[in-house]
Amino acid sequence: MLCASRRAGSLNGHLAELAARTIEATGLKTRQVNIKEVDTPSYDDDSEHAGGLPPGAEEFAELLRAANALVIASPEYNASMPGMLKNLIDWVSRLRPQPFNELQTLLMSASPSMSGGNRGLWALRVPLEHLGARVYPDMFSLAQAHTAFGADGRIADATLQARFEGNVQNFVQLAEAAVHYPCAKKAWVEFLGERAEFEGAEEQLDR
Repeated sequence: MLCASRRAGSLNGHLAELAARTIEATGLKTRQVNIKEVDTPSYDDDSEHAGGLPPGAEEFAELLRAANALVIASPEYNASMPGMLKNLIDWVSRLRPQPFNELQTLLMSASPSMSGGNRGLWALRVPLEHLGARVYPDMFSLAQAHTAFGADGRIADATLQARFEGNVQNFVQLAEAAVHYPCAKKAWVEFLGERAEFEGAEEQLDR
């Protein structure tokens, strides 16, 4: 669970905590990390060749290797992802084998804006999918997040809270399936119901 906002009490930190509570309610364990805990200097090819990856990138890569899934709660900066998050991804991208490859990943955002930071998530998908991450199709963006949370830490709107829980729980089920059933990890499709029909068509062509 990575919160990509450094600010204490950030809206995305709050959303990450709520996601962790939702996941832990299913009996699974989570590890919450703030991006400032894995801070890295700006990527520099000369620095990499001179000293390898910085400690923050190495630590984050180890966390990825140990995880069955990744949840990122990220703010939106100028209609894109935060630069420090992209920088961290760039450093980790230098590793082989690639820690992001085949890692089930859920993206979420919280913002005072009406779009909820959703444009930043679309930008974030690009490098993650390029590195082989299995980014869950249904991202969650919480609009007007500065007024969205109730005193209990949950989303005050019951319908939106239910949608959030369903989104997280469905992702958890997929991530667990990828662990226990390797075929779910290798054959990634957005609409699983279409898979059987497609395979049937292939079998008919083979005949």
